[in-house]
Amino acid sequence: MRILMVTQSYYPFLDRGGQAVTVRALAQGLAGRGHRVTVLTADLSGGKRGDLGERTEWGWDSREQNVETVYLRTALTFHALTVNPALGAFCRERLAGFDVVHLYGLYDLMGPKVSRLSQGAQIPYLLEPMGMFRPIDRAFFLKWLWRKIYGNRLLQDAWRIIATSELEKGELIQGGIAAERVLLRYNPVDRAEYARLPARGTFRRQWKISGSEPLVLFLGRLIPRKGADLLIQAFADAMPGGGTLVIVGPEGNPGYVDQLRAVARQSGVADRVRFTGGLYGEAQKAVLADADIFALPSSYENFANAVAEAVASGVPVVVTDRCGIHSLVDGRAGLVVRRDRQALAQALGELWSNRALMASLRAGCRAVAEELSVERIVAQQEAFYASRPRRSS
Repeated sequence: MRILMVTQSYYPFLDRGGQAVTVRALAQGLAGRGHRVTVLTADLSGGKRGDLGERTEWGWDSREQNVETVYLRTALTFHALTVNPALGAFCRERLAGFDVVHLYGLYDLMGPKVSRLSQGAQIPYLLEPMGMFRPIDRAFFLKWLWRKIYGNRLLQDAWRIIATSELEKGELIQGGIAAERVLLRYNPVDRAEYARLPARGTFRRQWKISGSEPLVLFLGRLIPRKGADLLIQAFADAMPGGGTLVIVGPEGNPGYVDQLRAVARQSGVADRVRFTGGLYGEAQKAVLADADIFALPSSYENFANAVAEAVASGVPVVVTDRCGIHSLVDGRAGLVVRRDRQALAQALGELWSNRALMASLRAGCRAVAEELSVERIVAQQEAFYASRPRRSS
């Protein structure tokens, strides 16, 4: 099959969140199965990066593991939106050559245009909202306006809509999407990638953290929804006598890290909380290798890629019941709690003090990671594409 994947953010712009990681894994997995995959995305550097491939009439073109990536040049950026003048020219020249189109995310200007032109060319498209169906975080009026102008038709004309968890599937159906139009597919995690972790102790030595004390890890964009402030408070309650909380991730809201530092001071654990900023590649794997517990007390995650990466690294997790992945890890690779300081503190304390429970959950990580393996998830996605309606002659 000839597959076009359209996503606002893609590798190497990993600071934009899990979308870039998920789409890349799926694209490379499908290419590895013999399909011709093109990723259409935006140059989020505004033309400042020179390592995105070869210059083309549309922007940049690169090849990685048999995946073609087209980075459209960006004329204007507003929050997550980009204006890409060459989008129409790309579609006029290339769109007819694809068998299926897969749109990732909402609230951009690429998806609506590609969907409309796909409809005209009788090319079916799938839409994967990636947790954006229900407006969260900010700009609620602008998101409502986007839905009125573009989004409702985008959702209506999609051949199928992909949900990445039972939680997200339920939200789509409750929001008016017919159940038979919703396909469930988890996000993949590369088990082989996380089976090759740096030697334990590498990160602790770098950050001067004792090897004998518990290390609790938070990994994600630093925005209020993720709950790093709640985790700091719960950590102080659960481990008053020792331990380190490591908070990894880029600052999503200006000034938010300063707010988190203030919470740490008020909780009396400022000297035991480390803020590393964003860590990627080997640096991220090093902190996972040294972590004893991974915690994500988010108020909403359609899936939670970081949790899957922790599980693939053999790290037991504590997550809220508002993380889409919770149904996969509950009692198998981690503990699931309500989003509450006391409940979170109790789970952290129980997991660290109960060695039998820790060992059981650590052992269970393998089975969960197997369910999320790239091979399994890509095969499922391939089956979705294969069942698409064919163009009329």
